Amino acid sequence: MPSPQQARAQASAITSGRTAPPAEVSPAARLRTLFDRPRLSPGQRRIAQYLIENLTEAAFLSITDLAERVGVSQPSVTRFASAVGFSGYPALRERLQSLALGARSGAPAEEIRGNELQAAVDAEIAHLENLRRDFADPDGVIDTGRQLSESTPLTVLGLRISVSLAEYFAYAARRIHPDVRLVTRGGSVAYDALLQARAAGGTWVLAFSMPRHAQETLLAVRVAREAGLKVALITDLAFGPVVDEADVTFATGTGSRLVFDSYAAPGVMCAALLQAMTDADPERTQARLEEYEQIAEQRQFFLRD
Repeated sequence: MPSPQQARAQASAITSGRTAPPAEVSPAARLRTLFDRPRLSPGQRRIAQYLIENLTEAAFLSITDLAERVGVSQPSVTRFASAVGFSGYPALRERLQSLALGARSGAPAEEIRGNELQAAVDAEIAHLENLRRDFADPDGVIDTGRQLSESTPLTVLGLRISVSLAEYFAYAARRIHPDVRLVTRGGSVAYDALLQARAAGGTWVLAFSMPRHAQETLLAVRVAREAGLKVALITDLAFGPVVDEADVTFATGTGSRLVFDSYAAPGVMCAALLQAMTDADPERTQARLEEYEQIAEQRQFFLRD
């Protein structure tokens, strides 16, 4: 049996020359086929029936809203998504939205979706729209940004595939924060860095956990908590063992249409937290940025446009 990534490689091929199937099937029929699992619990069957009967509305509901509409818990919705073959609710919602868009226009979902690259962009747009709705109440981002700003040193943790996001955040944060420590290696190296950060007076860690979620990230987060550090987490999951260990979680969707995930929404989430850190101490921010610009000019860090 192929791995999930191998299956995605086959399904998202952009040079295969495949064409959409000629037969048109209704969105409701597609969902019934998708949800045809003999081992679904009664609660999961209720979720499936609600989605089939209310596709055009349900496809754009948050996990909280869907759980309330059906009368089940949020973990039940997550388990349902897994039971019908998805990595989580965000991946299931992507599929529902694709079907819903096709139903609204009267055209098959594949036709609306376009090719695989366009579908990947559409999925990222949906994640960004969800993030925009989350930002309607910015207090959580503002408060977390302030606390990250006050933590000296501030530790940024990202292992395996999450390294790129952690490096971006740490690079930018160093322009506005006096002591940012980047941890991109797991095991005892991460443990040493976390314990040293706490001993030096640090109070917070910003951790990233992107699919596939690394066991060593969970272990590092647990070490941070045991050392007395608080953890802010950017991930694609609303539930799970890493989320359970975090003090604050920002769950954003990741693009999963192609072989390797894309991170438009997590990238914007990073920029939002950086903005909140900037706003938390404007005088320090201005002084550090001015100092950096002077050094950059003297050392000619950048090409002149």
